[in-house]
Amino acid sequence: MNLQRKKSICVYCAHRNGIRSNYLASARDTGDMISRLNMRLVYGAGDIGLMGAVAVAAQSGGAETFGVIPEHLLQKEVGKLDLDTLVITGDMHERKKIMIMNSDAFILLPGGLGSLEEFFELITWHQLGLHSKPCYIFNVDGYWDTLIALIKNQINEGFVPAENINFFTVVDNIKDLETKLTQDLS
Repeated sequence: MNLQRKKSICVYCAHRNGIRSNYLASARDTGDMISRLNMRLVYGAGDIGLMGAVAVAAQSGGAETFGVIPEHLLQKEVGKLDLDTLVITGDMHERKKIMIMNSDAFILLPGGLGSLEEFFELITWHQLGLHSKPCYIFNVDGYWDTLIALIKNQINEGFVPAENINFFTVVDNIKDLETKLTQDLS
C-alpha cells in the first residue's frame, strides 16, 4: 500500500481576470497541469477570476482541491463550495499559514496586492529559514517584469542578500513551469 500523499501545489493569483486573455488562459493551463501531474491544488478558495479558473481546470482534470478562505472574503471572492477540502479561517494570517503548511511548492500567477503580499511573506519565510520549498513566478506576458526588477534593485542597493534571488524561479510559459516543477519535486 502506498501511503505517500500527493504533492500539493499552492497557486497565488487574482480574484479578477485582468485585461489580457493570456492571464485567464495561463490560469487554466496551470490548473490543467496540476491535474495532469496528479497533484493537489492549494489556493485561496475563490470561484471567480484567475482563482476560479485555476480551480475549475484542476477539478475538470480530476485533481484534488484544497481551498482556504477567510470568512470575511466568502462573498467578495465568491467562495468555491464544491472543493474537496474547504477551510474557512478567521483571518488572512491564518489563511496564509495553512496554505504554506499544506503545500510542497508555490506558483505566483498574475495578481494584485494580495497576491504580492502572499508571495513576499512566502519568500520572507524562506529567508528566515522557515521553509525551503520551490517557488515560481509565472511571468505571463511579462506581467511580473517590474517585480523582478524591483527585487534586483533591492539586492543592488544592499537591502536584500544576493542569494535571495535564488528563492524563486521565473518561468514564462506552462511548459517551462511544468519542467521545473517536476524536476524540483522529484
